[in-house]
Amino acid sequence: MLNAVQGARAASTKAAAASKAAATAGKFRATIFPGDGIGPEIAQAVIKIFESAKVPVDWEFHTISTHAVTPGGDLISQEALDSVIRNKVGLKGPFATPIGKGHRSLNLTLRKALNLYANVRPCKSIPGYKTKYDDVNFVTIRENTEGEYTGIEHEVVPGVIENLKVITRTASQRIAEFAFKYAEEHGRKTVCAVHKATIMKLADGLFLECCREVAKKYPTIRYEEMVIDNAMLQMALNPTRFDVMVMPNLYGDIASDLGAGLIGGLGLTPSGNIGETASVFEAVHGTAPDIAGHNKANPTALLLSGVMMLKHVGHHDIGNRIEAACLGVIEEGKYRTGDLGGKATTTDFTKAICEKIAELESAGK
Repeated sequence: MLNAVQGARAASTKAAAASKAAATAGKFRATIFPGDGIGPEIAQAVIKIFESAKVPVDWEFHTISTHAVTPGGDLISQEALDSVIRNKVGLKGPFATPIGKGHRSLNLTLRKALNLYANVRPCKSIPGYKTKYDDVNFVTIRENTEGEYTGIEHEVVPGVIENLKVITRTASQRIAEFAFKYAEEHGRKTVCAVHKATIMKLADGLFLECCREVAKKYPTIRYEEMVIDNAMLQMALNPTRFDVMVMPNLYGDIASDLGAGLIGGLGLTPSGNIGETASVFEAVHGTAPDIAGHNKANPTALLLSGVMMLKHVGHHDIGNRIEAACLGVIEEGKYRTGDLGGKATTTDFTKAICEKIAELESAGK
């Protein structure tokens, strides 16, 4: 795995320049990892919808699966990593992760190998799909490479485990810069740094220090800070008060899933992992092995993640049309999968979105 990680990180300014060029090039290539469980089904649904929308993409398929992991072997092949580096963007379905034993999370491995330092998770209310709150519209931005998720842990003595949280100035400044730039580019008004510097005074204190330094460079963006436990309380009480939230790894993992719950669940929530030379967009829900192969899966999260990918490479119009079609079908309520309270199959839902895309296209939208 070391060689794979080193090879991935060796992607250079040349790859970054190519990524910028891809944003205006029209046709592009993207790596796709279908994943485990319902992953292959929802991946095929997204491919079909992209074809219907005439997305100018060539897919490059690679299999990464817990079932393909061999003892002592690389969790993710160098070939798969090279594919993402070469194509600059990837789309991935859900990976199964063992709990408390077994191999390291494939999601973590992929993020670390490609240095996907920023996780971006928009949490926006779905029109026509009623939840406890209306008008939720915030974005969680999570530092993706360090914190408690560095994987540095060991047994000191039997029955005593030590896990090391790592916070660096380099990573903290980078994620703070990303958050403020994101806010500026997307017309957001406020960035809230979420922390626990009341207890972790050095680690989270350094994170806050970096956020404060960066905030001074963006005088038009309001900056605030909030302790993680209070932030989660406020999110549950009044999520509309938040705009852009930036935080270390573990807090971001928790906050982004809570945010997803506020709008209807992980099955509706897109996600992107952004790096300097490559980016991977993903469905972050589970593999749902109980319904795998039964034509019941909801492809919305992967589809909207694909929309994020399209906008990332400059295809805003097509991305907006696909997003409008997907949300329009959900809002109409005729074709909803079981998780959304309906009885539609994956095939029905996919077909309805394709038809909606055709309607929008003929209407010039």
